[in-house]
Amino acid sequence: MPSANAPGGTTTGFPWPIETTTLDNGLRVVVSEDRSAPVVAVNLWYDVGSRHEPDGQTGFAHLFEHLMFEGSAHVAKTEHMKLIQGSGGSLNATTNPDRTNYFETVPAEHLELALWLEADRMGGLVPALTQETLDNQREVVKNERRQRYENVPYGDAWLRLLPLLYPAGHPYHHSTIGSMADLNAADLATFQAFHTTYYRPNNAVLTVVGDTTAAEVFAYAEKYFGAIESGEVPPPPDSALPGGLPEPAREVVHADVPAPRFYLSHRTAPFGTREYDVVTVLAGILGNGRGSRLYRKLVDEARLAQPDNIGAYGVDLAYAPAPLIISATAKDGVDPDALEAGLTGVLDELAAGDITDEEIERAKALLTTQWWRQVSTAGGRSDLLGRYATQLGDPARTGDQLPSWLSVTRDELAAAAATLTARSRVTLVYLPSPETASETASDSAEENDK
Repeated sequence: MPSANAPGGTTTGFPWPIETTTLDNGLRVVVSEDRSAPVVAVNLWYDVGSRHEPDGQTGFAHLFEHLMFEGSAHVAKTEHMKLIQGSGGSLNATTNPDRTNYFETVPAEHLELALWLEADRMGGLVPALTQETLDNQREVVKNERRQRYENVPYGDAWLRLLPLLYPAGHPYHHSTIGSMADLNAADLATFQAFHTTYYRPNNAVLTVVGDTTAAEVFAYAEKYFGAIESGEVPPPPDSALPGGLPEPAREVVHADVPAPRFYLSHRTAPFGTREYDVVTVLAGILGNGRGSRLYRKLVDEARLAQPDNIGAYGVDLAYAPAPLIISATAKDGVDPDALEAGLTGVLDELAAGDITDEEIERAKALLTTQWWRQVSTAGGRSDLLGRYATQLGDPARTGDQLPSWLSVTRDELAAAAATLTARSRVTLVYLPSPETASETASDSAEENDK
């Protein structure tokens, strides 16, 4: 049996205990006891995302998000979901460039069931994976690509931004959804090998939060996960890049979209760094809500942008400079050049140091609300602890996040804003195709005639 490490303890920003252990096979286990409600959240982070996919295997990590619900050695197809939901619980999974996570929240008396299910698909998915299951879920993912990315206005923006932000061959160059060609080409053995490589206990963090004890969770973890063999996990791909782009990039897309839209993006700093915390506060000043600089300048004052489609946000990528993305959609009749000038004008104001105390305090207040909203639930708390354990090596760093945001200074914000120049900017522009523009103009004329 493994022995528990010293508890992570209670921090100013995280008023719950954190206790950890590592099984002999390398599985890291994080527990945060909270007796306030009779529920537990189980969250399993695997250190595998689209950045780990070699050429020809794009989309694999996301496809496994689907396959992991299709049966394992002792669980029939779709039974994982039925057992959790039948016990009064909820469950889901997500994939991003950095990781894949699987999670469920259940009444506390069903903790053992949830852990057994997760262990069975960690150690027993490959024997149960069939060609029929693979083919079925491959089609599901291909349909998801069509419905979410290809057949909706602006849906392929992320697919276009990544290659502009990250050079060919970089782990962040392609999206998690992958390419149709790669999904079609891979055979069953290739998918089995991918799972065997990355879905190992020594490549995962198990986090449990809620109405339980560390001793109980550690015992269950040893019982159900302890016999799963560890394995050699390939070293992570090289993600090193400077923060800024070597030169600006621009792409103009004529598509079936209802109005012009701009995406302005900059590579900043990796998630988990002080520099990225500064960028997060800066994004709040720029584009979080109706009181943000972009909304006030381009919606309320200049009336250039649609109120429901304007904002700024960072994408929390941890292993290379993460992008800050600013987006806005033109109001009817607004010249696209005028909207772009308005966007760049706001960035130029901030770069010149025009940042008010009121804006800084507002952005920090919104981040405070956001943080507490996430940690107010067992599921949200378990996800944060899993993230910091997996990506930064220490779940207790969860408690440092909010204090770091709140300590960001005006000088730090001004220095970050000064890097958002045209010299290192990616600009993605969507313009209505001539056919769409003609139809829109016709519809507008008909409305005016009524």
